[in-house]
Amino acid sequence: MSDVERYIERRKKRSPKFESDFESGYEAFEFSVMLREAREKAGITQETVAKKLHTKKSAISRIENHAEDIRLSTLGRYAKALGKKLKVKLSD
Repeated sequence: MSDVERYIERRKKRSPKFESDFESGYEAFEFSVMLREAREKAGITQETVAKKLHTKKSAISRIENHAEDIRLSTLGRYAKALGKKLKVKLSD
């Protein structure tokens, strides 16, 4: 376990709020990585996705880097631009 991982574990034990915020932030990070990887696997640039969504490349960058605040309709259009369909699933 790295020093950073030990620090995070200690902070989680001391602060339930830190643990909650960390977990939700990490999930958003994982989601943003998934979006970027899907785009790259499709061989599409951010600029191409932006053109398909009638927006700017910087907006696509924000989507891929700040996935915690994206509208479902935007995610659907993003998926369509990659030739994919969006599926939403609830889990415990």
